[in-house]
Amino acid sequence: MKNALVFLTGIIAAVYLLNPGAGIFEVLPDNLPFIGNLDEAVAAGLLIMCLKYFGIDLTRFLPRDTQKRP
Repeated sequence: MKNALVFLTGIIAAVYLLNPGAGIFEVLPDNLPFIGNLDEAVAAGLLIMCLKYFGIDLTRFLPRDTQKRP
């Protein structure tokens, strides 16, 4: 049941990011200053977390630089 819920959340987030309605349906309109793109940021975060749940870790492409620079 949990796998199905995470999968469904990922599908909804991906469809929201693909924007099939050409911007007609949006939770927050993009022309609002500062908060207009928060819905897309949340959808992207949800999609990344859902992919990580199923073993696809996109964050490994952004390694931390642990070495001290002089």
